[in-house]
Amino acid sequence: MDMNPIISVAGLSKVYGNGHRALHDITLNIHSGEVLALLGPNGAGKTTLISIICGIVNPSEGSVTVSGYDIEEDYRITRAMIGLVPQELTLPSFDTVWHTVCFSRGLFGKEPNPAYLEQLLRDLSLWDKKDSAIRTLSGGMKRRVLIAKALSHQPLVLFLDEPTAGVDVELRKGMWNLVTGLKKLGVTIILTTHYIEEAEAIADRVGVIHKSELLVIDDQQALKHKLGKRQMTIELEQPIASVPHSLSGWSLELSGEGRQLVYTYDSHSEHTGISGLLDAVNSTGLLLKDVSTSQSSLEDIFISLVGTE
Repeated sequence: MDMNPIISVAGLSKVYGNGHRALHDITLNIHSGEVLALLGPNGAGKTTLISIICGIVNPSEGSVTVSGYDIEEDYRITRAMIGLVPQELTLPSFDTVWHTVCFSRGLFGKEPNPAYLEQLLRDLSLWDKKDSAIRTLSGGMKRRVLIAKALSHQPLVLFLDEPTAGVDVELRKGMWNLVTGLKKLGVTIILTTHYIEEAEAIADRVGVIHKSELLVIDDQQALKHKLGKRQMTIELEQPIASVPHSLSGWSLELSGEGRQLVYTYDSHSEHTGISGLLDAVNSTGLLLKDVSTSQSSLEDIFISLVGTE
């Protein structure tokens, strides 16, 4: 992992003319070669953040650099380093796939490179459609053409704004494989999503954006480590009406119609208290049927951060 960030965002805020605050004081570094998922409900500010970095929307405050270049002072340089796949399928419908990607590459002032574009279309399973008019393609194919367009000028960074919104499960898996393949080629990928399983499946790091603020950003394991909880469920042979007084030292919850004692603990503390608890349960004379543990998922953490709306 390259520790010189390829994108550095500092104190970024955006307030629109009508007073709507879309982003508030966002600071983050994106490392070269990583896959970063920005997770958050719709309207959280994810698209605004991407639009500012890509030079489509002007920031109200703060600064952004791409590979050390300022997005406002060196707009042409930074924009050429970035590929953007927007949410909407905005494509010239009568053009062919091949013409569209060639044209897109030319827009960035890059010399023609048919070999690169052929390989790109092959990687995206579009080569056999290269002479087809875009209007004849399925929605899933059109989305892949958008990705081909975004990669046509060989950018260092690819932004995918809700890449699998409204896409069926099969295509979603295909997109994930594609992202993994691009990462292997050294492309840095930032995707926004409100699908938690998407972030869990492909991201190295996850940032949670809610109500225009970045609540947390860290790699998946660290998030689960810092914000996650572990639970141990003790199944009893016979139901009990209440937690025995001798077990009051371990904030236990009774569930499963009195057949389960649930113990929530921090798995990283020096003293989890598990062995002592099991001894204590035994000495109360309760018969254990089963003991199981579970760890909170990214979804549990997300809900604990933003609520369930």
